[in-house]
Amino acid sequence: MKITWVTRSFLDYRITVYEAINLLTNNKLTVIYFKDVVPERCQNKLETILGKRAIGLTGEMRFGGEKNQPLSNLKNNGIRIPIQPGLIRTIKSTKPDIILADGFFQWTYAALWLKIFNGIPNIMLYEGTEHTERNAGKIRLFYRKLASIFIDIIHCNGSLCIDFLKNVLKIKSKKLALGNMTSDTESLKGNCEAFSQEDRLAFKKELNLQGDVFLFVGRLVPLKGIRYLIEVWEETKPQNSNLLLVGDGPLKIELSEYVIANKIENVYFSGAINYDFIYKYFGIADCFIIPTLQDNWSLVVPEAMSCGLPILSSKYNGCWPELVKPENGWIFDPLDSKNFIETLEVAIKNKDNWKQMGESSAKIVADFSPEKIAAQIFKTCEKVITDK
Repeated sequence: MKITWVTRSFLDYRITVYEAINLLTNNKLTVIYFKDVVPERCQNKLETILGKRAIGLTGEMRFGGEKNQPLSNLKNNGIRIPIQPGLIRTIKSTKPDIILADGFFQWTYAALWLKIFNGIPNIMLYEGTEHTERNAGKIRLFYRKLASIFIDIIHCNGSLCIDFLKNVLKIKSKKLALGNMTSDTESLKGNCEAFSQEDRLAFKKELNLQGDVFLFVGRLVPLKGIRYLIEVWEETKPQNSNLLLVGDGPLKIELSEYVIANKIENVYFSGAINYDFIYKYFGIADCFIIPTLQDNWSLVVPEAMSCGLPILSSKYNGCWPELVKPENGWIFDPLDSKNFIETLEVAIKNKDNWKQMGESSAKIVADFSPEKIAAQIFKTCEKVITDK
């Protein structure tokens, strides 16, 4: 089976899925992406796996919005239509038996075109939830309903994604399948296990951290809810604990100045780091916390889980029904300061259970490995082609 995956953009976490699907196809996977937005390290990793079947295109034309505006800054603000010259021709040249495409917008128009005019079956990989799509508007929703007619199967992140497609877009259950986003859990787990206690202590000392570490990893943008986290930290004043914020973004200076001006203790900003070293930060953490106001399926949660961490997750994170259970974490509302504070306090009081909860995290996330997600997608591809 020859599969062409039209992805436009991807990061490190997706590469292991590509690798697993490539093995299942006996080296017949092609990935087409937009070179201008994919980091060079990711392009190099993909080329190592696929060789010439990793095809980067340039020259995209975009109508509406800033060309390289990160999607994590804003959601459904206006309409941005990307058109990549030569995309349809490039896909056809790979002679695919089936096309995979990410989301309703981006470069999915090419997959829809080839379905309508060339009869090539397609599968969409989709992340949205009713919360993240609450501002989509009638035009977007109408387009999605129309586009879904020409999509064979939509692979969804989890139950919240399926609920949105069924309840809002009225897509039949027979066109929906589970299994989409995942992170490189196995590599992270291996790296954390190889990160010795001696090296962990040395790294904590290097970062000037003493005591327990609550870790956040992500972009410092309004939608991640970091301001609410810092305000709750200031109110709670956890003893012998540190809040380590890993990542960069437009709010970094403002948040740093707020911490200094209000003399909030034990809050540290690491800035951006190379993904290949993220395991060190997971390795020295005791509890992972994500106060996001909007995430389809936050990949740092399974990453943290694979490294054996208990999870404090916002209810606005689309992955919580599958990944965050009573045995490995807590759910809170970052917009409800009382609930947020109470949840943090409960987590601190359960410190003696963190290790056991972290072990539960590792067991839960094992069902969401890149190999298992790839197998689910591949199985759907086989079904679509068989039913064609």
